[in-house]
Amino acid sequence: MGRRTFEAARVRAAQWPGLGHRWMVVSRTLKPEEHPGITILSSGVAEAVAALKAQPGKDIWLMGGGVLFRSLLDAGLVDSVEVALMPVMIASGTPLLPQGRRRWLHLTASRTLPSGILMLTYAVMPEPSCA
Repeated sequence: MGRRTFEAARVRAAQWPGLGHRWMVVSRTLKPEEHPGITILSSGVAEAVAALKAQPGKDIWLMGGGVLFRSLLDAGLVDSVEVALMPVMIASGTPLLPQGRRRWLHLTASRTLPSGILMLTYAVMPEPSCA
């Protein structure tokens, strides 16, 4: 996750001790010695995520950060995308991710929550080969 997402999430995580998740935070400003038990990455993010994906275990969950998401998507490291469509009309907002290479998605699941939020899950399709 990015630094701003981490700062918001760590407050909530204190309410649920023992989640057993490994946290990796991408930041140029956080100091690792101030956050024991958290992996702080200031460079080599795509390489670190690729190495993590190569390990056995469960899925990697990327939370927050459109710039981080775009960099991992462009590096071919994103397998699926979960989008929550909120039933609120706004005049402006933050884009889901910054401009970059076009990637095709395939809808694999959808569900409507009692609140009216629509949860959409997409598989990221492989890029066509240029052979």
